[in-house]
Amino acid sequence: MMQKQKEVIDLLTFPYAWNLLSFSTDPPPRILKIALFVKKWPHRSRAGGLERHALTLHLALAKRGHELHIFTASPPNSSFPSYPFPNLVFHLSKPTSGGYLEQAVVWNQFQTQNLTGRPFDVVHSESVGLLHTRAKNVPNLAVTWHGIAYETIHSDIIQELLRTPEAQQASTMTERTAKVVEEVKFFPRYSHHVATSDHAGDVLKRIYMIPEERVHIILNGVDEEIFRPEPSQGKDFKQRLGISKSRSLVLGMAGRLVKDKGHPLIFEALNQIFMENKEFQQSVTVLVAGDGPWGARYKELGAHILVLGPLEQAQLAKFYNAIDIFVNPTLRAQGLDHTLLEAMLTGVDSLKSTLYRVWNDGRVVLEKKGKAARQRGMQLFTATKMAAAYERLFLCISKEEYCKHQNSS
Repeated sequence: MMQKQKEVIDLLTFPYAWNLLSFSTDPPPRILKIALFVKKWPHRSRAGGLERHALTLHLALAKRGHELHIFTASPPNSSFPSYPFPNLVFHLSKPTSGGYLEQAVVWNQFQTQNLTGRPFDVVHSESVGLLHTRAKNVPNLAVTWHGIAYETIHSDIIQELLRTPEAQQASTMTERTAKVVEEVKFFPRYSHHVATSDHAGDVLKRIYMIPEERVHIILNGVDEEIFRPEPSQGKDFKQRLGISKSRSLVLGMAGRLVKDKGHPLIFEALNQIFMENKEFQQSVTVLVAGDGPWGARYKELGAHILVLGPLEQAQLAKFYNAIDIFVNPTLRAQGLDHTLLEAMLTGVDSLKSTLYRVWNDGRVVLEKKGKAARQRGMQLFTATKMAAAYERLFLCISKEEYCKHQNSS
């Protein structure tokens, strides 16, 4: 019987998501000393995607035994969280008036730790946690981009195409273009770039002209121990919110409730459906978790829309267990399938048709689709999978011998 051949891959030039590869779950071949620069550490429910990514990834790396030094801003009026890992050390500093890290201060903190014991094997920056003026002097650095200016232009174009004749035209396109030019100039100062989607990786290589061996795609992952099917939690969550069992469908949205996340579009679609179809209105509840100006607008649609505000992780997990389908109206291209963008470009009528189709499908059909989606998620989008990919990237940056990977073909 012939054995499967092992294909040797050069990880630095691997063009696809590292989540597709299988890495060993054995203890790491060496313990890394890792520095992280992140402008803000998550505090309860007040955390965006960047902060949640920093928390999930670096806690997972700490559990793997690596020595983590987190350079971040001290919270303004609250205590800082503690974790049961002696190998996870925080170096806090007062932020600037704009909420960013005071670069001179955190650089001095970093230099002190770099000279204490052994130097850092790898330095990680969540977006511009460490500015390019400092990053240009750090060859063993990787930056993870959680949104770039080119994507906001993409969002602006879609919003302009969807703009009604009576709505005022946006005047930000020139500013956005200047921002892209600025980023194209300073991005090459970072040694390695992590894109969180195939699309973002393609933009970094084609538009920002970063050499392909310096661009690595690692998809985001969430803690599979927290976000897992728990029907009883979902049932309790709905009961506490007073959602009647007669409601045949619960839709859910979560995240920042701002314009470029597509909320004007979904607001108008729901508004029209509720006005033209009383049965839909009486049988569907919409839960909205998050913070932003569109939270107040959603309340205008009536009692069948429940705006919950920002939720902590444990509550967010219950929220997901309570809903039948998650609605993602974002207009940004990062990590977003183009078929969704195409549907959005056809306007509100297409989105209304999709919502009607979901309503008509009912819970049985949605449950089958949900199980298939979860299976796909467990293959690619877990914290374990994400952390394994980052660990291997950091090992590769620290020592060239770890840049070769044997994958089953």
